Amino acid sequence: MSTIAFTGLGTMGRGMVANLVRAGHQVTVWNRSPVASDDAQLIGAQRAASLPEAVAGADFVLYCLADDEAVQQVVLAPGGLAESVDTGSIVIDLSTISPGQSAAEAEAFAARGVRFLDAPVFGSKGEAAAGGLWVVAGGDRETFDASRDVLDAISETVHYMGGSGNGAKMKLVGNLIVAAQLEALGESLSLAKKAGLDLDDVLGVLKVTDFRSPIFDGVGSAVVAGDYSPSFALKLMLKDGRLVKQFAQDLEVKVPGTEATVTTIERAVESGWGEENASALIKVLAADAGVDLAR
Repeated sequence: MSTIAFTGLGTMGRGMVANLVRAGHQVTVWNRSPVASDDAQLIGAQRAASLPEAVAGADFVLYCLADDEAVQQVVLAPGGLAESVDTGSIVIDLSTISPGQSAAEAEAFAARGVRFLDAPVFGSKGEAAAGGLWVVAGGDRETFDASRDVLDAISETVHYMGGSGNGAKMKLVGNLIVAAQLEALGESLSLAKKAGLDLDDVLGVLKVTDFRSPIFDGVGSAVVAGDYSPSFALKLMLKDGRLVKQFAQDLEVKVPGTEATVTTIERAVESGWGEENASALIKVLAADAGVDLAR
């Protein structure tokens, strides 16, 4: 088993730590903001008083941070992780960030001879807690192979996408599809409700057709129940949607569907729903149609 340092103890990070401990790894954690000492998901992990203390001598250093700014502050700023990690460690960034920021990380670690993977994850609160995330990794193949035991402990599947940066790129490609499915679900449920269809019957059809999706199943049932409790906050989906837009713009690829969805998300956040689940974007579509989707 490996010694692991982990920082970024949000909802996702705490679930990952719990599964790393459960798999038998020796885990030391540090977070920028205080974390409750009795947090059940951190039982079995050691607490460090500082980031340098956490990463000292670690076989692997993992982090799951909110955005580019957090990565800049924790990893790339003077005195940050890129300067303090041991040269023998393997560093794995599980965050969803821009490919440009990921490239800056890779360069900073390479300058010190530190092995690095960009390995963002698909999934949210439930998958993180259950060890059922889906990892997409970019970097040196030998480094990826050496990291499999650690990545397997937090995931259902692990996918090697090729060279450095390809994990970050794949994450944005996937997030485009997630956002499109939420937009499509909201539009279709609003249309169905306005047309007088029973939404439970509609979801029953969506569950068995050749265009079925786990997102339609889980989110659809929650929307009809009026449940927008957060597994993945809408404000984070807005961040991701904007990253997808910028990524596409940089590559001169038109993404009109994503642009429309980002506008919907922006309106939902402006309405005060940013802390609710990402599915809260559907509230905007329902309001535009003049319908209430809850039973």
